Amino acid sequence: MTSKPFADIAVCVFDAYGTLFDVHSAVQRGGEALGNKAVAVSALWRQKQLEYAWLSDIMGAHLDLWETTTRGLDFALASFGVDDPALRARLLDLYRALTAYPEVAPVLRALRDGDIGTAILSNGSPQMLNAAVASAGLDQDFDAVLSVEDVGIHKPAAPAYQLAVDRLNIEPARVCFVSSNGWDIAGAARFGFAACWCNRLGLQQDRLPAGPAAVITSLAELPALVGVRA
Repeated sequence: MTSKPFADIAVCVFDAYGTLFDVHSAVQRGGEALGNKAVAVSALWRQKQLEYAWLSDIMGAHLDLWETTTRGLDFALASFGVDDPALRARLLDLYRALTAYPEVAPVLRALRDGDIGTAILSNGSPQMLNAAVASAGLDQDFDAVLSVEDVGIHKPAAPAYQLAVDRLNIEPARVCFVSSNGWDIAGAARFGFAACWCNRLGLQQDRLPAGPAAVITSLAELPALVGVRA
């Protein structure tokens, strides 16, 4: 992949869930009671969380991500025959404080030391994002934490990406948008951001109308991509 789209980057804008924070860490930390169902429950929970967000938008009945997170967990637990209110409550509590990937903090600080701005643009509700950022000790590491709730539609809809342009007062081409989610990268690239896909799992690229300008396997590779010495 060429690095030319990243030659004049002023800010790196990050997706939150799956990119900065491990969406499966809630079940990993608190799902012991699920036994050998844990991995499948976590995967289905994430799938339904996203599906419900997008479908609610399409139906004109927007639900914020905390509501779809709750409903997605209920669906996943019921699908595997799990009826355990205490477990449900614990998993939701842990989702508010998901584990950040280990490279996140040093990468953010390297970018800021290199005069590259940092921000979050997430489908998460403001309360979710504030809790996650605080629990990870990243309160001082972002110029802005932006929730799509301010525009009332989830990524990958264009108005969600426009929110970052408006709030940061920046041209799309000067934004390096970073996500581990292929659908998010496609939306960001289509919008006009320099899209960097953090493909930690070695997944196939989605067959969508737009795609990444660069692919990395860890956020640790990001500073060099935008011309910062880590």
